[in-house]
Amino acid sequence: MADMDNKDQAELDPADMEDVEEVEEEETGEDVNSKARQLTVQMMQNPQILAALQERLDGLVGSPSGYMESLPKVVKRRVNALKNLQVKCAHIEAKFYEEVHELERKYAALYQPLFDKRSDIVKAAYEPTDEECEWKADDEEELTEKAKVEEEKKDEEKEDPKGIPEFWLTVFKNVDLLSDMLQEHDEPILKHLQDIKVKFSDQGQPMSFSLEFYFEPNEFFTNTLLTKTYKMRSEPDESDPFSFDGPEIMGCTGCTIDWTKGKNVTLKTIKKKQKHKGRGTVRTVTKTVPNDSFFNFFTPPEVPESGELDEDSEAVLAADFEIGHFIRERIVPRAVLYFTGEAIEDDDDDVSMEGEEEGEEENDPDYDPKVGGRMPTVDLM
Repeated sequence: MADMDNKDQAELDPADMEDVEEVEEEETGEDVNSKARQLTVQMMQNPQILAALQERLDGLVGSPSGYMESLPKVVKRRVNALKNLQVKCAHIEAKFYEEVHELERKYAALYQPLFDKRSDIVKAAYEPTDEECEWKADDEEELTEKAKVEEEKKDEEKEDPKGIPEFWLTVFKNVDLLSDMLQEHDEPILKHLQDIKVKFSDQGQPMSFSLEFYFEPNEFFTNTLLTKTYKMRSEPDESDPFSFDGPEIMGCTGCTIDWTKGKNVTLKTIKKKQKHKGRGTVRTVTKTVPNDSFFNFFTPPEVPESGELDEDSEAVLAADFEIGHFIRERIVPRAVLYFTGEAIEDDDDDVSMEGEEEGEEENDPDYDPKVGGRMPTVDLM
């Protein structure tokens, strides 16, 4: 059998041998491609390589491709006319966002009576009627008769609470973006938070909005109102009009918290031992240093006139703007749903759907991105 195999191999047509060699070469090529893909994946997972690549790409932004330079002069002239039209479009878009701001201001006044009633219920200033409390639950939420009896029995055993205790604290703890800011020492204070309101700038005034935090009297500070104001701008930058992409947050200002002595959670006292080099004596030095707290939200870094900030301050402000926008757009309008957790499930569903559709959008010629809910960009210049 071995001789037959050798004989058959020897009698193979040269063309067949060429085919065999080509197949082997193709297989080798696949191996090379596979290794190349593996290497690419490894490189993309290396943060240093990604940072270097991003730096290189950033350097290419705005760089001429060479195509424009190759165009005839008469075509370049027409392209310049198109760019002038684009600048006019940017100014119209800016006016559009100014009118959106006016609409927000108008409808905020319509929402406010409902939000005021919500606040009255939360802080026990108003007891809703049976009709107002009527709510048809989903089938899966409906209780059996036995469960209802047990629930009523438990309620009878408990003291009658006033309003909805710890409403806003629960909202904050349910939202990752806000709970990340909370420290254990913040929670007793936030139990006294009774309401959060959004106030828009008056008509004709520079675009801005304020977040107003209302507290009941408490042992921690004497303020009943803490505020945070975000200044915005909706106009293209003359030096770079094509970068306009909606309203920009230009800066924010907090307020002074009048802390009760010994209750300031934004500061902490530390003790350090110092040894005298000559005498060898040891003394204890007490220092007051900043402390992590939600209430640092009301003392953001100041933006200098030059607009230049260090990296840490820029990161703090970027996060601050995101939080302020989220409280304005999501938390205040839908507070009860964040209290119950229903809005969090909706947010998770939105994120999941976005992830699934991300790849489809590029291949769908009819894809039309939705307009609205855009977070204002941040401009510190």
